[in-house]
Order: sequence, then structure tokens, then C-alpha cells
Amino acid sequence: MFHSLQPKNKTNVLGRETKSVSQNSMKTSLFRKELKIMAPILLNVGNESTDCLEHGLVHVKNPHLDFMEEDILYHFNLGTKTHNLPAMFGDIKFVCVGGSANRMKAFAQFIFKELELKGDCNDIDDICAGTDRYSMYKAGPVLSISHGMGVPSISIMMHELIKLLHHARCRDVTLIRIGTSGGVGLEPGTVVITDTAVDSFFQPQFEQVVLGKVIVRSTQLDENLAQELLQCGKEIPNLPTVLGNTMCTHDFYEGQGRLDGALCSFSTEDKLEYLRKAHEAGVRNIEMESTVFAAMCRVCGLKAAVICVTLLDRFKGDQISTPHELLLEYQQRPQYLVSHFIKKHLGLHN
Repeated sequence: MFHSLQPKNKTNVLGRETKSVSQNSMKTSLFRKELKIMAPILLNVGNESTDCLEHGLVHVKNPHLDFMEEDILYHFNLGTKTHNLPAMFGDIKFVCVGGSANRMKAFAQFIFKELELKGDCNDIDDICAGTDRYSMYKAGPVLSISHGMGVPSISIMMHELIKLLHHARCRDVTLIRIGTSGGVGLEPGTVVITDTAVDSFFQPQFEQVVLGKVIVRSTQLDENLAQELLQCGKEIPNLPTVLGNTMCTHDFYEGQGRLDGALCSFSTEDKLEYLRKAHEAGVRNIEMESTVFAAMCRVCGLKAAVICVTLLDRFKGDQISTPHELLLEYQQRPQYLVSHFIKKHLGLHN
């Protein structure tokens, strides 16, 4: 496992040489390892059982919800008492999530036209207009939601999304994250379908601190869905599509080995060595949301995939200098792929 490219010793502000890992931090690290556990996958929680799995219902893994008179989905401005969630969302079969609110609105309008739904795509309302955290749009059986940037933001959204689908009694739902990423050895504009989401140590896991303990959850995605999406990519002309691992980091700059942030504690060669190790581990792109998305979907039994287009090859640089018009075209590529996939499932292809 690749942990650090930093020298073992460093100099502090007083000019004294100190070990990069102090005795206290070593004790903390050992304590953290002792606390780290694999998260249990609860198969029978509250009223949720294998019956939900058999009938394709979306199930949650929280027994406390069974004793709540009302569940307020605060960041969506929705609730089980204030809204008829089954009537509003019960027909949802596909949920597409992405970082940008404007991009997810554009996707909702795009899929509205692709599915040839009645009405004007410009009349689609933001269901979450009562809050400024997320945006949500419905186009027939497709829900389009923004999740913001980074693990904390998408994590909050995913908790409330899964509960929403559960309360709405949705069945056989497929979740797909569409977005942008930095490529690792790929040309800009390449669409990467995630095989496995990995952390910064190239491990297929997501760590969550819960009550002072480190919970580790698997980030394996649905293999059959990934292969089906890969085949869809091959059916679309001029849409370079590959299958590869996606590395999720907690930062855009240092965490991704960028040399152009306000802080930088490593050399160019350190960066390139790290990227080479990532590439050897099967990593083909880098973003900031895939591990928690994959982990939560897996625990709740949801079929899920991640599709991101690369905006640059990180071996060749850190800053995105592609013309704006071309970037917009790149960002639409995952949308074309998802549209093709959805239309095939709905039998809308000629």
C-alpha cells in the first residue's frame, strides 16, 4: 500500500529536525486501527426484511425510523406528513445525481426531451426550491438531483434520497452518478465507467467515523450494470468509453496531487510517482464523491454506477485549459450515455 512520498524526517519552524510521525500520532494511529471495524450489513432491520429485496423495494438500514411519527427530509424541504411522497415519486425508476445544480437541471430538460414527454421541458420545477442546498427535478420516471462537491455534501444528500425512495415505496431503482473528473493516462473527453471506487490508498473501501469508531464499508459497484453501460458507450459514435477504477479523494488540490494549490508539500516527481502507482492499481480517473456513493448504495441494496468524463490527463498537468465550448460538450457525454441506457430499458429505441 502506498502511504506517503514525504521524507521520513522534516524540519520544524524552530529549525530542529523532527520525525514526520510523532509518538503521540503513532499512538493515535494504533488506537485508530484498533477501533476500525468492518460495518455490519444488517439484513433484518425493523420492518425491512428479505421481502423488500424480493419485491425490489428500496430499503433503509435504520431501525429508529420505524418509531418516528414523521420523517423530515430537511435538506430537500420534503416530509412524510407534509408531502404525499408515494404519489410524487412512486414511479421513479432511475435517479441521476451530479455535483452542479445547473448541470442537473440541464440533464432533466435533456432527458425530458429524449423521453418525448408531454409538455415543455422548460417548465420543469425545482422540487427543492424551498431550500438552497440541493436541486431536484423530475422527468417522468427519472429523478435528477444535484449533490454539491465532495463526500460530506453527497453523503447528506444520499441519506435523504434513500429515505425518500423508501418512503415513496419505489421499486427496482437504478442510481447513477454523472460528473466530471481528472483522467489518469486518458485523453480529455474520455468517459470512465467505474469498475470499483477506491480511496486514496487505492483500496475498495469507504471509512466513516461513527461515535469515535472508524467504520469501513465496501465500495464495490454492480458489475453487470457497469458492463451494460460500457456496451451502451460502444453503441454511441464518437463517445470514447472505458471501464476503470475511480479514485475518490477528500480534496481537489493536495489530496489529488495538484501542484497549483495555495499549499503544496511535495515535488513534481512525488506527484508523478503517486499517479503512476494509481495507474498501476487500475485507477483511470479521480473525483471526490464515488466511494460514499458506492458504499451507501451497496449497504441499501441499490443498483448503482458512476460515469464521469475526464477533463484533462493529470500526468500532463493540473489546470483545466480546455476551451469552454469543448468543456460543455465533454460534460454532456455522460448524459448521452445515460440517456441511451434509460431509453433502452424503457423500450424507446427504434
